[in-house]
Amino acid sequence: MPVSETVIIAILFFAGAALYASVGHAGASAYLAVMGLYSFAPGVMKPTALALNILVAAVATLKFYRAGLFSWRLFWPFAIASIPAAFIGGAMTLPTRSYKIVVGIVLLYAAVWMFRSSFRPLQAAGHPPPLWAAIVSGFAIGFLSGLTGVGGGIFLSPLILYMAWADTRATSGVAAPFILVNSIAGLLGHLSSVSQLPPSIPAWAAAAVVGGWIGATYGSKHAPPPVLRQLLSLVLVVAGVKLILY
Repeated sequence: MPVSETVIIAILFFAGAALYASVGHAGASAYLAVMGLYSFAPGVMKPTALALNILVAAVATLKFYRAGLFSWRLFWPFAIASIPAAFIGGAMTLPTRSYKIVVGIVLLYAAVWMFRSSFRPLQAAGHPPPLWAAIVSGFAIGFLSGLTGVGGGIFLSPLILYMAWADTRATSGVAAPFILVNSIAGLLGHLSSVSQLPPSIPAWAAAAVVGGWIGATYGSKHAPPPVLRQLLSLVLVVAGVKLILY
C-alpha cells in the first residue's frame, strides 16, 4: 500500500475514533466504512476493526469510568450473555459477498443512528432493564458484533435510550466497556485472523488511540457537535452502499 494511502487512512481512523469515543463508542463502524471504501478484503476488515476497537474502547472505558459514568448494575446483564455470543460470532466466517452485504447493512443502520442521535436531546434517567431483556438482547448484539467486527455499541446505545433504561451519558459510560469485552471475545473467537492484520496496523492503531483519547476526554464532559455526527453518517451511507452493491 502506498505511503499516501496509509497516511490518509490513519487520519480517517483518527477522526472516526475521536467522534465515536465522544459518545462512548470505539469506532468500528467508521473503520469498516473506511476499509470498505478502500476495498479491503473481508478477512482483513474484521480483525482490524476488532483490534482497533479494543484499543479505543479501553481508552473510552477509562475516561468514562473516571468521570463516574460507569454503572455495573446496567452493564453486567448485557455483558454476561454478549461475551460468549461474540466469541461464537467471531469464530464464524461468512462468504465474502455475504460478509459485505451484512456489514453494508450494519453501516447503513449505524448511519441512521448517528444522524438521528445528532438531533436527540439529553434524556432523563430511566428504569433499569428487566434481566431477561438484557440477557436476550446482549446475546443477539454480541453474536452480531463478533460476526461482523463491530463492538455492538451502535446497537446497545439506541436500545437503552429507546427503552429509557438509562440517560444519555450513563449509556455512553456502559457502551464503552461493553464494546471492549465484545471486541476481545470476538477476536479470541477467531484468533487465527490476527495473522491477517495489515502491516500498517501499528500506525493506524496509534492514530486511533490518540483520536479515542481526545474524543473520550471531550465526550465524558460534553456532547459532540451535531454537525460532525451528520457528516459521519454520510460517510457510513456511502461505504454501506458500496459494500452492498459491489
